[in-house]
Amino acid sequence: MKAAQIIKYSKDFEAKIVDVPIPEINDDEVLVQVKAAAVNPLEKLIGTGAVKLIQNYSMPLILGNEMSGIVVKVGKNVTQYQINDAVYSRLPLTKIGAFAEYVAVEADAIGLLAANLDFASGVAVPLTGLTAFQGLHEELEAKAGESVFISGGSGSFGQLAVPIAKSMGLKVIVSGNSESQEHILALGADQYIDYKRENYWEVLHDVDYVIDTLGASEIAHELSIIKSDGGGRLLSLQAGPNRRFAIANDFPLWKQKLFSISGMKVDSQAAKRNIEYHFIFVRSDGKQLQEVTKIIEDNNIVPFVDPTHFMLDDINEALSLVAHGHPKGKVVIRF
Repeated sequence: MKAAQIIKYSKDFEAKIVDVPIPEINDDEVLVQVKAAAVNPLEKLIGTGAVKLIQNYSMPLILGNEMSGIVVKVGKNVTQYQINDAVYSRLPLTKIGAFAEYVAVEADAIGLLAANLDFASGVAVPLTGLTAFQGLHEELEAKAGESVFISGGSGSFGQLAVPIAKSMGLKVIVSGNSESQEHILALGADQYIDYKRENYWEVLHDVDYVIDTLGASEIAHELSIIKSDGGGRLLSLQAGPNRRFAIANDFPLWKQKLFSISGMKVDSQAAKRNIEYHFIFVRSDGKQLQEVTKIIEDNNIVPFVDPTHFMLDDINEALSLVAHGHPKGKVVIRF
C-alpha cells in the first residue's frame, strides 16, 4: 500500500510516499480502508519533534492522526463493527498512521461515521470533537448553568465545541471574525464578540471557564475575565503543558519536573487569581466519539472542508497549507 512517511524528526521535514505492507490486525482491531485523512497542525508538531516529550515515535513513521474509511477486516474479539461499516477515528496516540491506504486500529478507538456526513466532511470531526468533549467534560468538569468563553472560537474547533457545550447546558460565549458570527450563533452560542470591533476582556467578567485556542500571548487577557473566587479554570489547546498535565498523564518524575518548569509562568499567573490552568492533548475514545456523533446528527452539523483537492501524492503541499496558509476549513487528503 502507499503511505506518507518520515524517517526522522526535522524542522524542515518532508513526507515521502513509500510502498509498505498492508498492516496485520490483532484480535481487538479492525482494518480500515482509508477514504479520507485530515491534515492538522499536530502533524507539524509531530514531524518537527515538538511534542516528542509527550509522545515520542519510532522511525520511520507514517504520519496522520485522523481518518475516515470502510472496515474491510475485523478481529475475532470485535463484535461492535462489521465489514463495510463506515467509520472514523482520532487514531491512538501510540499508533497513528492515517496517511496510508489502510490502517489497523483498535475497535474501541473508532466510531460509526455520522449519518449526515460523507468521508471528507466526517474526517473533520474526531480530533476536534474529542478535544472539545474531553476539554469540557474532563478538564473543565463544566456543569449546566455555568459559562464558558472560547477565544478564537470561530473556526473548526468552535463549530463542534459550541453545540457540545450547549448540550451540557452551558452558557457559551465566543470571540472570532465577523464572517463566522451568524454560523456560530446558529449553532447555539449565546453571545458572539467580533474581535475587530470589541475587546472581550473589556466586556466580559466572572466567566466560569475559558478555552484558549490562541496561545500564550492571550493568557493574561483570558485569566482576567475568569471568576477568581475559586473553581475558575483556563484550558489551553496551545499554550503548552504544565505539571498538572504531566501528573495526569502519569509521566515519569523527570518529565514532571521539566513540565513544572516550562509551565511555571502560566501556572503562576493563574494561581495569583485563584484559577487552575489546564492543558489538553486529545486521546482516542470510541465511546466519546459516538456521543459527539449524536450531537452532530441531532444538529445536522457539517464541518467546513477546505476546497483544495489533495491526494496522497500532494501530502507536502497539504502540510504546507495547514502550516503557512489560510485554509477555509479542514484540509483533507482523499484516497
